[in-house]
Amino acid sequence: MIRFLWRSTRGYRLTPWRSPYLLWRIETYWGLHAERITAAEFWRFSWQHRSELVRFLRWADRMAQG
Repeated sequence: MIRFLWRSTRGYRLTPWRSPYLLWRIETYWGLHAERITAAEFWRFSWQHRSELVRFLRWADRMAQG
């Protein structure tokens, strides 16, 4: 799980809400326009959808291990 987070936040580890990849994922999942996502909205989304995000991270880890 950590491996995916590490790779997906490359260059944005201290500010993950600026990561183009994470913004795109939130935009396609939540429908909020990526350019409008603020730090507060990012963390609110992460908290509200934490169980789904953990499930996704576990899936991504399984796919990476092949």
